[in-house]
Amino acid sequence: MRQFNQACDTLLSIAPTVDSVDGLETEDDALKFIKAFRALLRIRNVLTTFADFSFDDLAMHEQSFHDYRSKYLDLYDKAQIGIPKEVVSILDDVDFELELIHRDEVNVGYILQLLAKLKGQDEGEAAKQRKAILDLVAGDAQLRSKRALIEKFILENLPDVADSDAVPEAFGAYWSNERQAALANICKEENLAPEKVELIINKYLFTEIIPLRDDVVAAMLHKPKLLQRKTLAQRALDRILGFVEMFMMDAPEYICKEVFRKYGD
Repeated sequence: MRQFNQACDTLLSIAPTVDSVDGLETEDDALKFIKAFRALLRIRNVLTTFADFSFDDLAMHEQSFHDYRSKYLDLYDKAQIGIPKEVVSILDDVDFELELIHRDEVNVGYILQLLAKLKGQDEGEAAKQRKAILDLVAGDAQLRSKRALIEKFILENLPDVADSDAVPEAFGAYWSNERQAALANICKEENLAPEKVELIINKYLFTEIIPLRDDVVAAMLHKPKLLQRKTLAQRALDRILGFVEMFMMDAPEYICKEVFRKYGD
């Protein structure tokens, strides 16, 4: 406990509030925050192995910890996006040790349970729970890419769901529609034959081997010029891999079954 609280003090000396992380002026300041929160993560993960672990005994509330974790992942996202190659960033070689966060992941199935609990609550309590769910998603390394879709379901679809028992089926239908629309959009914008893209996805899901750019070129309706092929194929491949991560990784079991039924023949 003492080590966690000391690490917490170090973190708060760099970023006294969650919002202050956004105001870190230099990369040196960002690096200090990354190292401080990474140390906090390590200690927290050790503490959670004890049966009597509770945030009530620590100097930081659990919600604040999750909020800081979300900012930590924001910095990771920025580092991954990168900057012009001629500019050297001290964040390029930082190890964010995402395995520390993966140990504390939630999944879509768990989120569905939380969504089901929203039904029947008064608006004030429901609003608090909606925010808590979205904060939880934003703080998870795997689910954060799905945040916008989950938020859209909460705002546009959940109010029309009759009761909590109907939430999983409604979410499944929503997810399937969004997946189909996203895939159709990729195929249209990247000049790809949908049936060939489905075969690429199918092979990737079952072999876990990243497709080749040549596979993507073979799926193109109109072959680009040789000088353009590498760039266009890589862009399309990145979008296909992003699609798989968004819609097929960590999906609820009933959604996975539907996906494999469709693509697994």
